[in-house]
Amino acid sequence: MKKADTNKLKVAICGASGYTGIELLRILAFHPGVVITAVTSEKSAGKKVLDIFPFLAQYKNLVYEPMDREKLLQKADLFFLALPHGASQEAVHYFFSKGKRVIDLSADYRITDASTYAEWYGLMHNYNDTLRKAVYGLPEIYRKKIRKARLIANPGCYPTSAILGLMPALKSRLVDLSTITIDSKSGTTGAGRKADLGVSFCEVNEGFKAYGIATHRHTPEIEQEISSLAGKKVMVNFTPHLLPVDRGILTTIYARLTTQMDTKKVLSLYTQAFAAEPFVRVLSEGTFPNIKHVRGTNTCEIGAKVNPRTNTLIIVSAIDNLVKGAAGQAVHNMNLMMGFSET
Repeated sequence: MKKADTNKLKVAICGASGYTGIELLRILAFHPGVVITAVTSEKSAGKKVLDIFPFLAQYKNLVYEPMDREKLLQKADLFFLALPHGASQEAVHYFFSKGKRVIDLSADYRITDASTYAEWYGLMHNYNDTLRKAVYGLPEIYRKKIRKARLIANPGCYPTSAILGLMPALKSRLVDLSTITIDSKSGTTGAGRKADLGVSFCEVNEGFKAYGIATHRHTPEIEQEISSLAGKKVMVNFTPHLLPVDRGILTTIYARLTTQMDTKKVLSLYTQAFAAEPFVRVLSEGTFPNIKHVRGTNTCEIGAKVNPRTNTLIIVSAIDNLVKGAAGQAVHNMNLMMGFSET
């Protein structure tokens, strides 16, 4: 480590060869307050980051290593865990219990109720005490808690797009909670960097399909957070779709209005609600988000339209699933935890 790096925050990324891990490396390469001191990958252990990902030239001397928790403990002060669901549980508990700050990008600490997690993920949660200390890492809602937290449960990509899209409407009691329908489309990187026939090029190219209908695991996460915003239990219809593109999420939300409002008033309310948010952009009337426009950014774009014929509010949001939906939001959370500039 260079002398100039000694005062920087030492960061380890566990699972740094997956799509989310790669994005963390890309973003943090330009962070003035951080130095990456360790990266793990079971499949790529012993290989240099540069050898696998030539575009990450800043890490020419960084080598992937196996996830030996005791060795890693001495190398970093903050740990990003970009591990599969289930695999994060024990690792998060270990680093957190040893006094380290942890940002978990799996679903293992997002669901506050352990029985709900078990129902949707088919896994028992073995660390309830640690689970109770996790803060849901959506800065637009939990900024104050995140600043004081040592363990962040980074939100899922679909939930981020849906919760932000609904937040002002729920806080202002604009919609009938029993009528909320969430329709989302994601690029294939949402499935992770693994060999899987269902997301291979020939299966996805020139196709477009729904999946996980009424059973997708992000459903309880969405319901948990919008119920909190609404102040009562809410259940939604959530249907995800697979787009034949690499990255990006476009979410369209439908809900019946509880009062007569026009599009101009709704957009004014949304603009005020997000006025202080550096990573949310409310579009002008008649303009709607496009995943192309948020690619590679930590921005969530939101557009809205009232259908006066049915008195329905239609909200459209777009994010990059790997940035605002994962790595970018994780870095935003780190910045808040450590007192760095949010942006």
